[in-house]
Amino acid sequence: MLRGARNPSSITGTSSGTWLLVPRCHLMTTPAAAARGSVADGASDKFLRLALKLDAVVTGMNGLAYLVAASMLGDLFDLSTGFLRGGVFLLVFGVVVWLVGGRSTISASAAATVVDVNVIWVSASLVVAAAGIGDPSTIARVWIVMQAAVVGLFALLQVIGLRRQS
Repeated sequence: MLRGARNPSSITGTSSGTWLLVPRCHLMTTPAAAARGSVADGASDKFLRLALKLDAVVTGMNGLAYLVAASMLGDLFDLSTGFLRGGVFLLVFGVVVWLVGGRSTISASAAATVVDVNVIWVSASLVVAAAGIGDPSTIARVWIVMQAAVVGLFALLQVIGLRRQS
């Protein structure tokens, strides 16, 4: 999805005569990094590492808040507490993102997967807010759009971090 750097895609012909748009990932900086499927370690990955860890902390805290304050937030947002207790996903995802950013060598494919999940989250959040899925209050819709903007910013920062590796 957002994995390309210098040459994000190419057009490839198939045996049936149809053409496919095939994404290409150019995130590796050295032959050794390319062989490992990771980005270069050291000073050049600090931006990506920071973007991942910020995402992890904010996501985990958000998930924890949804779990701990589900009743209060349910009343404020006009959403079921069961829906808000889905914050367990955010808590687990926050831990996974922290682990991706905390490795001595960041896996480019793992970081790109985090970006993909973030983009899916943003898209789904905007659909929920626009369509009123779950009949959220106005304040809930504003909150959903605001958190989608934050997650979108994290995805953008992570893409920038990945591209700096190339």
